[in-house]
Amino acid sequence: MAEVQRTFVAIKPDGVERGLIGEVVNRFERRGLKIVGMKLLKVSREMAETHYGEHKGKPFYEGLVSYITSAPIVGMVLQGKDAVTLARNVIGATNPLNAAPGTIRGDLAIEIGRNLVHGSDSPESAKREIGIFFKDSELVNDWTRTVEKWIAE
Repeated sequence: MAEVQRTFVAIKPDGVERGLIGEVVNRFERRGLKIVGMKLLKVSREMAETHYGEHKGKPFYEGLVSYITSAPIVGMVLQGKDAVTLARNVIGATNPLNAAPGTIRGDLAIEIGRNLVHGSDSPESAKREIGIFFKDSELVNDWTRTVEKWIAE
């Protein structure tokens, strides 16, 4: 049986700057994921370094930090059955050239450095990333959508 999970998704600066917030959010909602937290924020250098800590020392690390702090992002916590895998399937392959049509990156992005969206890659990463960008008090924990019975058994 599928496990109800939470995952972290961020619409990166290129998605915000291109005016794609609504399009991106709509794709997750249409797929049945429930938003339990969402906010527009400017990522601080400290938050970026924590978020990308596993890449510290790699040649592309500074570029990641500079990019994510360059303009606002939209951070979201999505919930649903197998939310981590489901969200990553909606997002598509990291390199948009390899992303399937119908995915966010396959339809809207062209290159890896401007691939619009970040999604947690595991339940453990999701928990860590949610903790970086959200306080527990910012999440809606006691909400059941009336449509839930039409999305999953």
